[in-house]
Amino acid sequence: MSIWIAVGVTALGCYAVKLVGLLVPAGALERPLVRRLAALLPVALLAALTAQQTFGDGRALMLDARVAGLAAAGVALVLRAPFLLVVAAAVVVTAGVRALGG
Repeated sequence: MSIWIAVGVTALGCYAVKLVGLLVPAGALERPLVRRLAALLPVALLAALTAQQTFGDGRALMLDARVAGLAAAGVALVLRAPFLLVVAAAVVVTAGVRALGG
């Protein structure tokens, strides 16, 4: 299969998903359960992506410097640090653990 066929199929699929979203009646979107799920879904997806990128390495579970960086970011979040400080703490701790560990 050509790469352009894959790009075209993906573009058509994205358009179809957007079209289906526009066809949903407004009344269905105003229900409290749908509103609550819509608010929580991005958080769940971001948490899943973070966990997969931190702990996953192909098919095996990896515990390396990224875990220490994530833990540092978690501590900074618990202490209610600003977002840039949270990211900076994660970067500094991850780089420090990699420098010490080789």
